[in-house]
Amino acid sequence: MANADKIGEINKSTEHSETYHTPVLLVEVVEGLSIQPGGIYVDCTFGGGGHSKAILEKLDSTGKLIVFDQDASAKQNKPPDERVIFVQQNFRHLQRFLRVNKVVTVDGILADLGVSSHQFNEAERGFSIRFDAALDMRMDNRQTLTAAAIIKQFSELQLQKMFEKYGEVTNAKTLAKTIVAQRSIAAIKTINQFREAIKNIVKGNPNKYLAQVFQALRIEVNDEMGALKEMLEQSVTVLKPGGRIVVISFHSLEDRLVKNFFKQGTFEEVPADDVFGIRPETPLKIITRKPILPGNTEQKINTRSRSAKLRIAEKK
Repeated sequence: MANADKIGEINKSTEHSETYHTPVLLVEVVEGLSIQPGGIYVDCTFGGGGHSKAILEKLDSTGKLIVFDQDASAKQNKPPDERVIFVQQNFRHLQRFLRVNKVVTVDGILADLGVSSHQFNEAERGFSIRFDAALDMRMDNRQTLTAAAIIKQFSELQLQKMFEKYGEVTNAKTLAKTIVAQRSIAAIKTINQFREAIKNIVKGNPNKYLAQVFQALRIEVNDEMGALKEMLEQSVTVLKPGGRIVVISFHSLEDRLVKNFFKQGTFEEVPADDVFGIRPETPLKIITRKPILPGNTEQKINTRSRSAKLRIAEKK
C-alpha cells in the first residue's frame, strides 16, 4: 500500500476541484495498470478526471487515453490534451465506441464504480437523501426511466425483488407493500414524499436504511449491474495480451461480479471436459488474490473510500 505522503502528493497534483470527486485508491490504480508510456488506456468512469490525470502523467506524447462518462457534466473536466478522447456514453458500449475512434485493442482499462461526489451533491439529481428533489437518479439525463417512474410503475413483487437484491433491505416485502399502498393514495414524485410514505416502516438506523433503499433504486434506474457485466465481457476482447483491467467496486454485488468474472473470464456456464473433468483455461490472470483496500490515512481523508475494493486482472 502507498504511504500517506505519496497519496497526498498525487492527490494535490490532480488540480481539478475535489468538490466534483476525489479519486479513490489513486496510487494503487496507477501501479495496478502497469502503464506503458506509449500505450492506449481507457478510463471507463471519467468523472472528475482524477484517475485520468494520473494516467496521463505516465504516458508520453504517443500514448492515448479514451475516457467514458454518460454524465454530460463530466465533460467540463476534460483536460486540453490531444491525447484524450472523451466519449459521452455508458461503458457498456466500450467496444463499439473504441471502434468508432479507430481503436481495436488497448493496454489497460480502469473502472471506478462509485457514484461521484458531484452527483450526490447536486440536489436536483435526486441521488442523496440529504436534499428534497424529484426522484430522478439518472446518471444519463438522456434516458427516460427515473426513480419516480419505478416507484409508480413497478409491481409489488418487482419492488420487493429490487430492494432485496440491490439494497439487501431486510424488510423489502413490507417496504414494497407500503409503497404500493401509499402510491394509491397520493403520487410519490419527490424524495420527501417518498420518505414520508415509508417513514412508519423504516428499520434500524434511518440514514443507513434509506441509503440501502436509494442504492437499490439507483442501481435499477441505471441498470448498473447489466452495464458492468457487458463492460467486463467486452474487456477480454479489447485488452491486448499483458493488458490489465482494474476495477474499484463499492458494494458486495459489484465486487462479487468482478471477482467471479476475473476467475472465469465469462458469465456463461463453462462445462468441464467430459473425460478428464478439466475446465478450459481462463483468458485472465488474477493479479490481486484479495482485493486492495484503502489505507487508514486515505479513509480519514476521504470517508467515501471506506467501502472501496480494488481488483486487478491481466489478459493472458
